[in-house]
Amino acid sequence: MIRAFTARGERRLAWRDPLDLIDAVGAREGALILFSDAGGRVLMTAEPDATREITDDPDAVSALLGDPAWSEGAIQLLSYDGGARVATGARPTVWPDLMAARYPAWLVFEPETQTLKAVSYGTAEADVDDALDRAEGWLADAGKACNVTCPLSTGFEAEADEETYRAAVADVVERIGQGEIFQANIARGWRGRLRADADPLEVFRRLVTASPAPYAAFWRQGGRALVSNSPELFLTLRSRQVETRPIKGTRPRRADPDQDAGEVADLRSSVKDRAENLMIVDLMRNDLARVCEPASVRVGALFALESYANVHHLVSTVSGRLAEGATAGDLLAATFPPGSITGAPKHQAMKVIAAHEPPRGPWCGSLVLREGADSLTASVLIRTLALTLEEGAWHWRTQAGAGIVADSDPVAEAAEVLAKISAIRHALTGA
Repeated sequence: MIRAFTARGERRLAWRDPLDLIDAVGAREGALILFSDAGGRVLMTAEPDATREITDDPDAVSALLGDPAWSEGAIQLLSYDGGARVATGARPTVWPDLMAARYPAWLVFEPETQTLKAVSYGTAEADVDDALDRAEGWLADAGKACNVTCPLSTGFEAEADEETYRAAVADVVERIGQGEIFQANIARGWRGRLRADADPLEVFRRLVTASPAPYAAFWRQGGRALVSNSPELFLTLRSRQVETRPIKGTRPRRADPDQDAGEVADLRSSVKDRAENLMIVDLMRNDLARVCEPASVRVGALFALESYANVHHLVSTVSGRLAEGATAGDLLAATFPPGSITGAPKHQAMKVIAAHEPPRGPWCGSLVLREGADSLTASVLIRTLALTLEEGAWHWRTQAGAGIVADSDPVAEAAEVLAKISAIRHALTGA
């Protein structure tokens, strides 16, 4: 058992560009970097004072999520398969159901105002001061990163060909027609190995430099590393107010402005994409209603357009007020895995997914930042690579999926998946 933090400190520091600190912090034990898109907050930390890994023990997962000692200054990674097991039954374990780490020292960057501060936690004032000194000391190692131009990966191998994926889509459409489900998110996977002189941190740097997303993240813990450039919020909790922002509906970006505008117009007018989005909004309303005050769940925005470097998305917003007595752990238990990457009804959709995909691991799970008993930010781990260190080399796996509904076209869905994976492919191979 670890003791909950009881003291907190802050120290204002001279502004530094967070890109210059990626190496200084990212090479350290347990490095964690949370990097928002242009103007967003950036958090960096390393050297945790506690770590945990849990697999196939849902009670232990729930206990940690509800433990006050893990509610502040902590990161928690929930793998998809742990949440889906209630529907799928036992499957091979590719990552722990839960990975967690707690950090006494943090650097917090606010690029919009060009302010930087060290934040620290401890169980005594002396602990807080030591952690502030440690965070400030990381700045001494800051420097411009080398510009690596060569491909980082020795390959980009599809786990199954496009015809297999199209057949999976066709099967799901048939199941929908038979009334088994309304929607399921079906993915393709790719894998490869980084070059001997390459590091997961460089993959992260390329992604956030070329196309930073609101929930980009790098986390290295032992022989595992996570690189995510996710645009999707799963949940926020602030003062008992909950918000989720499911993404459904995607079109590729085009270099030609007229063609790009055409993609936007097509997405906005698509009956299929709006129906796909609406189903998940309804599912998320139902999930939130399980732990929120009666009549507090609201849809604040429906089918809003958000554009990124490689794709356009339709995004909706659902909010509610967490019921008295419910905890952050209760909220995660009621809503995980995210509805946007499972389908509807969720339980049966997860069974259908398991029939067509190997275990997902962290992909389509969630990375949860804990900043207090009633404060968390959780992303959906799409646009994400899972890396493991095996015999001195980093092996990676990534996936991309599409929401399949009654009128889905297998060819179009396969093209959407390729558009979603394009930024990761380019970061790894240059292609």
